[in-house]
Amino acid sequence: MTLPDAPSSPAGADRTFQVDLRGLVDLLSHHLYSSPRVYLRELLQNAVDALTARHALEPAAPAGAFGIRLYADGSAVRVEDDGVGLTEADVHSFLATIGRSSKRAEQITEQRGDFIGQFGIGLLSCFLVADEIHVVSRSARTPDAPAVEWRGRGDGSYTIRTLRSSARPRPGTTVTLTPRADAGEWTRPTQVRALARHFGSLLRHPVTFDDGSGGPGAAVNPEPAPWARTYPTPGARSRTLAAYGEDVFGFTPLDTIELDLPAVGLKGIACVLPQAVPAGRRHGHRVHVKGMLLSEQADEILPEWAFFVRCVVDAESLRPTASRESLYEDDTLAAVRDALAERLRAWIARAAASDPDLLARFLHVHHLAVKSLAVHDDEILRMLLPWLPFETTDGHTTLDEFARTHRTVLVTSSVEEFRQVAAIALAAGLGVVNGGYTYDRELVHRLPEIRPQTSVADLDPATLTAHLDPVDRETELAAAAYLARAREALAVFDCDVALRTFQPASAPALLVDSREARHERTRSQLAREQEGGLWGDILGALRQEAPRAQLILNQLNPLVRTAVAIDEPELARTSAEALYGQAALLSRRPLRAAESSLINRSFLDLLAHALRKDH
Repeated sequence: MTLPDAPSSPAGADRTFQVDLRGLVDLLSHHLYSSPRVYLRELLQNAVDALTARHALEPAAPAGAFGIRLYADGSAVRVEDDGVGLTEADVHSFLATIGRSSKRAEQITEQRGDFIGQFGIGLLSCFLVADEIHVVSRSARTPDAPAVEWRGRGDGSYTIRTLRSSARPRPGTTVTLTPRADAGEWTRPTQVRALARHFGSLLRHPVTFDDGSGGPGAAVNPEPAPWARTYPTPGARSRTLAAYGEDVFGFTPLDTIELDLPAVGLKGIACVLPQAVPAGRRHGHRVHVKGMLLSEQADEILPEWAFFVRCVVDAESLRPTASRESLYEDDTLAAVRDALAERLRAWIARAAASDPDLLARFLHVHHLAVKSLAVHDDEILRMLLPWLPFETTDGHTTLDEFARTHRTVLVTSSVEEFRQVAAIALAAGLGVVNGGYTYDRELVHRLPEIRPQTSVADLDPATLTAHLDPVDRETELAAAAYLARAREALAVFDCDVALRTFQPASAPALLVDSREARHERTRSQLAREQEGGLWGDILGALRQEAPRAQLILNQLNPLVRTAVAIDEPELARTSAEALYGQAALLSRRPLRAAESSLINRSFLDLLAHALRKDH
């Protein structure tokens, strides 16, 4: 069997890619653009770029002389601009060639930074809602230029013809779409107007909308951006910016921070959220580029620690990605992010220096965000550490206040450790801070940088037990038998048992055990089980003994005094298990399965013993 010969062609001859336009549109709709609604943004963007080129061609034209008009009546969507327009050669070059853009024309290359678009495929987005695009354009560059009509269809075919000048008396371009039946969601008059306001509310060129009802067209962007207006007083400006933030984001800002970076032409506001948000949760910010909305979820504009604000900004020099729905990560964006971070730091500094009431409200809501910043920012640390609230044995207070009564500050490594020792430490006069929350332990250890006379140390079991009073020798000997049975009963939990006296007397027992010690015991046990045999015995002998938990019984507690006098072995064992279970519950740490089983068993055994005694 032989294969037929392939058609011959000259060696090295160039060939042209054949583009399946329907496949390309499907690619755009599923992988480049987030929604079909972007078709209107692309049409507005093309119109804005055409107006920018017209102003460059006629710089003496008054502001507002050229504009954009939208029309939608349910049967058609039309976008008309007074921009630079296209010649017949432009139409052949740019509309009939996928991937090229009129903005790449040599005569405007030097003005590239004035244009929003960068990729020249925006017009194809119209095929997401229509099967045919109708363009009529007349160039402002060529005197007496005729009008040119281009019709492109979703199957990849198109036609071009020259029209009389009367077909379009003035320079500019009109794009008309006849929506498909399944595109009504995006092409209804109310939706077109809403999309126009959504994408174009901050555009610098006048944009109007006509729904075909016969009335005058409604302005889409009747006023400049709120930060670009003039106000009679600073208070009026602040109130207007706050109202704008509330209208955009749906909440009343705790405060509004003006943002202004002249180097990149960025202006806008940051609205301080009135409620706390989870640490690290990054809200999307509204970013406009040259007035056109780029993204509502541009979290890359601010650093991660700034999750207490939401921003709306308009910039000149930020670079959009190919989909024009997010920002391109480059040196400019990194510099903008750093500069905006500095503006937020400056706002915190001003509040600390001149508005303590605002600072107190801010810290009450967003202390976690400030703590995350203070860990890495020495200036914020020195400025705000005395103001930040912490959970301590004296209640919720600031470190500055806490350090006034405790020259030595002890800090726990976990929340459960703090809860285990808080009551006993308070009774013993120890100053302990809960370091188990995010950033708290790191910040407490930096307290001596602010108050050199204060020392900070991690709380360990030895520090706590050293402040518990031993019982006298006679009491220790009388309780020896009970303590031996208790140690035997709790050996399965690697737990020792000791008898001490401490306040408060209402606490029968204290379980001293750290998370690290539990992990080390678990790791050692698994290693022994996996190694086994002689080699496991040798490694076990060489391995340092894992730290044990310690159940400290309080001789001042009446229940403990009764328990240590029990002679019956089984009842003594059950009571020790019950005391361990109660101390484990009070520690509020997660219980292991064996501990949950012990608590249930000891309760039932004690209940059975009580019932037998009553009968």
